[in-house]
Amino acid sequence: MEEVRLSSYGQKSAQPSPVNRMMAAFADDFRDGVDINLGVGYVNERTIPVPRMVEALGAVAADPCAYRQAFNYGGPEGSANLTGAIRRFLLRSGAGGLDEATLKRNRLIVGACGATSLLDALAEIMPPGIVVASDPTYYVYRDTLERKGMEVLAVPEDGEGPALNALASRLEALGDRIREISFFYVVTVNNPSCTVLSNARRREVARVAAGVSRRIGRRVPVFFDLAYELLVHDPALERPLSVLPEDEMGIVYEIGTLSKVLAPSLRIGYLLGPHGALVNAMVQKTSDTGFSASLFTQEMAAWLLDHCVEEQLRAVNAGYREKALAVREGIDRYLGPYLEECRGGGAGFYFYLTFRRTETHAASPFFRHLTRAGHPRVIYVPGEYCVHPAGDLVERGRRQLRLSYGFEDIPAILRALDWMRQAAEEAG
Repeated sequence: MEEVRLSSYGQKSAQPSPVNRMMAAFADDFRDGVDINLGVGYVNERTIPVPRMVEALGAVAADPCAYRQAFNYGGPEGSANLTGAIRRFLLRSGAGGLDEATLKRNRLIVGACGATSLLDALAEIMPPGIVVASDPTYYVYRDTLERKGMEVLAVPEDGEGPALNALASRLEALGDRIREISFFYVVTVNNPSCTVLSNARRREVARVAAGVSRRIGRRVPVFFDLAYELLVHDPALERPLSVLPEDEMGIVYEIGTLSKVLAPSLRIGYLLGPHGALVNAMVQKTSDTGFSASLFTQEMAAWLLDHCVEEQLRAVNAGYREKALAVREGIDRYLGPYLEECRGGGAGFYFYLTFRRTETHAASPFFRHLTRAGHPRVIYVPGEYCVHPAGDLVERGRRQLRLSYGFEDIPAILRALDWMRQAAEEAG
């Protein structure tokens, strides 16, 4: 008998992606205290303000007037308490340099289940076509886009973000196909490389998107993913500034999250951008997905933003700064002779390593050494997952890996680096 028929997306989804398999393996058979997770991008458990979250839940449950029907269904645009709290936080903290006039001019909505649900919704509501993105890029979303029929135009990055010369040449090479561009997508603290998008480069990317829009006679949006932007912990780095205040054409949107600052389990992601059909469609997609994000977690997040986010943010960034310095020292000590390049460590919680000769992909001796049976395993994200398979960095990606210092404590990370040294030595 013929198998159940699936859509094109269903057929592509029937085979789990590499990151899907990695997350499933981590959840199923990771041995706490034995294996070391430098791959799955979990936040460190000690950064999650559990007592404050308990306090927030109690405050929400105890005040049904302020937090109306908090354990019922919510609205698809997001809780008024939460959207108000996010706006107050952005103004109070100066995040992105946003002012009250810019916030009033733009609409803020909450996704169904974290920032990932907003990214997924974009792939549904935007027309099939070309998505312009960095290389390496956020591989989870790249896979999603391509399963949904989008074509990713991979632009190699330099130390400031998508390289402008490469971006110009890629767009020029499209010829008449430039009309097929659906949107631009840029992660401001890149996952996996942790390259911090400079303010000048951010303005240039918006300018290029505006130029494409004028050329084809249609607004082409640019989405800036701010997932790690609140975690710029190196004081030497410039303060990230939004381009929303300069967006005269109405094409700039920002996607933020509270997962890295408060707790991933809150599943709070938000989109800020111009009023219009695009945001209306995003709200409808949230309604279609599940009416709204979980209302009581939205209300908890609102309470946390209003009562303790500043102290939480200071503590989280101080902790990641300490770890970044210690881990970078360990990388230099254990892996320095084997490395061609080390990026990251100034924001977020990743380093992106490029080895001189050692291959890191899932079939390599290096990978096999670190995952062999009967020994502690070291989980990392191979660079082959991070670079576009049709881009310019395929060969280089075979010698790269993303290392997370978010989840594990410093002693465990240093042990893992020493084991990586042994694996590199054995691989030759």
